[in-house]
This record gives sequence, structure tokens and C-alpha cells, in this order.
Amino acid sequence: MAGTTTDAARARATAGGANRWVVLVVLCVSLLLVALDATVLHVAVPSVTEDLRPSATALLWIVDAYPLVCAALLILFGTLGDRVGRRRVLLLGYGIFGLASAVAALAGSAELLIVARALLGVGGAMIMPATLSILRAVFPDRRERATAIGVWTATAAIGAATGPVLGGFLVQHFWWGSVFLINIPLMALILPLGRKLLPESKGGADGPWDVLGALTAAAGVITLVLGVKRLGAGHGPLDLFTLAPLCVGTALIVLFVRRQKRRRHPLIDMRMFARPTFSTSVGCIVLAMLALVGLELIAVQYLQLVLGLSPLETGLRLLPLTFAAMAAGATGSYTLRRLGPRTMVGCGFALTAAAVLLLVLMGQHDRPLLLTSAFIVLGFGLQTTLFGAYESMLSEAPADCAGGAAAIGETSYQLGAGMGIALLGSVMNAAYAPGVASVPGVPDEASAGAANSLGEAYDLADRLGGPAGAALRSAARHSFVHGLHVTLLVSVGLLVLGALASLRLPRVMECGAPYGEPAPGLPEQRMEPHLRVPAAAGVPAAEAAGSGSGGH
Repeated sequence: MAGTTTDAARARATAGGANRWVVLVVLCVSLLLVALDATVLHVAVPSVTEDLRPSATALLWIVDAYPLVCAALLILFGTLGDRVGRRRVLLLGYGIFGLASAVAALAGSAELLIVARALLGVGGAMIMPATLSILRAVFPDRRERATAIGVWTATAAIGAATGPVLGGFLVQHFWWGSVFLINIPLMALILPLGRKLLPESKGGADGPWDVLGALTAAAGVITLVLGVKRLGAGHGPLDLFTLAPLCVGTALIVLFVRRQKRRRHPLIDMRMFARPTFSTSVGCIVLAMLALVGLELIAVQYLQLVLGLSPLETGLRLLPLTFAAMAAGATGSYTLRRLGPRTMVGCGFALTAAAVLLLVLMGQHDRPLLLTSAFIVLGFGLQTTLFGAYESMLSEAPADCAGGAAAIGETSYQLGAGMGIALLGSVMNAAYAPGVASVPGVPDEASAGAANSLGEAYDLADRLGGPAGAALRSAARHSFVHGLHVTLLVSVGLLVLGALASLRLPRVMECGAPYGEPAPGLPEQRMEPHLRVPAAAGVPAAEAAGSGSGGH
């Protein structure tokens, strides 16, 4: 008996390689690279606007190009990693990310910066699903995996926390392009470490890789979001250049889904969506990001342009939010075991909605205690929601489909973020523009320009000078705060919808089929030989996979 127990312990030790926790550190640094780039630009938006003078549409593309391109390509690269090796795709993503960072830092025009941000999205699309799918492979035990996902999500919060502060410091002391240069030394560190320490893993390699399907999905996502972005820019839904992308994008996504259902070896096994836990988790991720990412960008403008904070001060004001998110990620495994997915995700949505309602009390003047309290609750609630949703989604999918499942989760995250910017930006513009449309003493041309953004309104007010300039500045400031309040209330509605959706999640942290056995209705789970967990002689498969794999 002692011998079989030793064999089982050895099996657990080698499940993800002897250094699986070291592998987790490398994966987290990889995630930090991507998370930094997702937030570091936010505090630099005013400086980019002043230097490059982009149009309102170009400014949205500068911010959106990275998440939208990343979202469009996640399925392509996530499933490619399942076929050719997740480590291989991850390392190539590092190289592309570093090259794109250098181009972005030296961009002399808005157009070149948009191209560089899109290239960053390509690198991010290669990195993000690979980190999650490798994590899924090296942590087969659900309790250990929940702890690993907690560290992973806390790292994302660290990146979000470091991004604005570091970006604010760099913008204040150097120039906006320096926010991209910080990626290069980090990439130079992680690339050799990744080559040395990361294990290679693959999913099922049966049948040909569906390149056409992957390209169809990418084209469908990016085309659909193009239509949404035009809606966000104020174009009517019946406008030809808005309606056409919406229809084409929807048709391509429907075509992709039908193609995957018919193929013997699909990129994405659509039967996963028939499982309430998987589909609900994906929906919760979309709703959380839809409600909050666009709001974050608007909040940064509020802190800098309404309250008059410097970029560094803005980054410091956001620290409570991200530190609270780090705490939620670090304690997420314990919370999930105690509360279960349904209560955890639902409470996360409720906390986040309460924090957003608290922010409605913010007005023309700074209220630091109120702002800090709201940010703490918001960060903890949001990360609690995302942790519960990600863990439930990833645990519901077999290891054989880890790359595809990770790609679906990250596509949901990035698509929700990109569409949230467009949706909440549209709401903000609709509420803000009427307030500056007809200011006494201000020419019509100046009023029309002021309607584009608060930053442009301030610039025009300075040019006008005198009573007319002061009136335009005051009207724009009041109108922006009004638009912020309307946007906050819309976000609350989306968060309440997410809380209702979470009722479809399971009550407790359940154990699926023993590791190494096929889950009902899904293909057999397959892993590389050095990552598979064998059942020791005389020891049940569930015990060989880890005594804590069942949760509650």
C-alpha cells in the first residue's frame, strides 16, 4: 500500500512537470506583459491627443486596435497552439509583441500608432490563450488549478495596477512613447526564460487544422466590431457603412458556428456551449467587461480633465481598485470553495454594481474618500466575478480542448472590452454632445468641434479665450459629468443583467469526470505523455489525480 501511495504522489508531482509552480511564474510574467499594455496607454491618451492630433475616430482606434485585433485572432492562435504546440506559439508571440512595442514607441503619426497597436494585438492573441491552456495542462487537479488561476488573475490585476502608475510616471517625465518601451526589457527577460522552463503541450491532433474556419471567425469578429464602433461614433444603424459590417460580421460568425458543427475535427467543439456552466461563464465575462472597460477609459478622462490630476496622480488614484482586485484574485480559490460559482459570481456582480452606483455621487469637485471607497469595492467585485467565471469555464472544458476553451474565454474578455468602449463611448457621446451644441457666444464651428471630446473642447476654449472660452469650458465640464452619470447607470443595468445570468451556474464547486476520463458528451481528454496523470496500481484514478480534485 505504501508503494502505491508513493507512486500516486509521484504521479501528482509530475502532472505538470516537477517545476509546475515555476512554470506558473513564467506564465504570470507573460500575462503581466499583456496586462501592462492593456492599461498603460490610458493615462497617456491626453498626451497622445496633444502630440499626434488624431481625430475622434482615430483616437478610438488607437485605444481599440489592440483589444479588437487580439479578440479577432484568439481562436486562430488558440487552436493553432493545440495543434503545433502552445509553447511554440507563445514564444513567437513574445517576439512579435516586442517588435510592435518598438514601432509604437517611435510612431510619428496616428496611423502608424494604430498599425503598431494592431500588431501588438497579434502578439497578445498568441500569448493570452497559450498561458491559460498551458496552465490547464500543468494543473490537472482542480483545487491546485483554482489556486493557480487565482495567482494568474492577481497578476493581471498587478499589471493593471502597475500600468497606469508606471505610464503616468513615464508620461510626466519623458514622452508618451516611453509607455511602450517598457515592454521591451520585460520581453527580453521572459523570452529566454520561456524557452528554458516552459514545457511543450498539445491538444488533439486528429484531422487537418481548419484554417478557413479560423480565418472566418477572425473576419467575423473584426467585421462585427467595426459595425459596433460606427454605432459608437454616432452613425445610425441604417447607415450603409454601419449596417453592412454588422450584417456581414453576424453572417460570418453564424457560418463559422455551422461549419464547426458539421466538421468531424472542429476547431471549437460547439457542444461545450450546450453545457450551462460553460456558456454562462462566457456570458458573464462578456457582460463584466462590457460594463466596465469603457467606463474605465471615461473615468481616466474624468480624473485628468475634470479633477485636473496629473497622469501620475491619476495612476495613483487607480491603485486602490487594482490592489482590491489583487486581493480578490489571491483569495479567489478559497472563496470559490466556500461559496460556489453561483454565489461567488453573483455577489461579484452585485458588489461591482453597488460601487458603480456610489460613483454617481462624484461631481465637479474631488471627493477622494468616496472615490477610493468605490474603487476598492469595484476592484474586488469585478475580480471576484472574473475569477469565478474563468475557473468555471476552464474546468468545464477537457484538457484536450484547453487552447480552444482559453481562446473562447479570452475572446469573450477582449470582445467585451472592445465593444464596451464602443457602447459606453456611444452613450457618453450621446449624453455629452447636446450640452455643448449651442453655448452663447461660441461659434457653431467651435461647438461642433467641442462635441467630439472634452479634451478638444478645452483646446477650443483656450483658443477662443475671454467670456466665450470660459463659457465653453464650463459647459463642456458640466456636460461631461452629466454624461458620466448616464454612462454609470447604463453600466449598472449591464451588471444587474450579469448577476441574473449567474443564477445558471452550479451552486458548489463540483468535480467533473476523473481526470483522464472523457467528460460526458465531449471528446476524450488527451495530453502529452509527460503531462498525463497515470492511475497508480490499486489507486482510483481520482485519487491518483489528486485527493482534492473534487472540491465540495
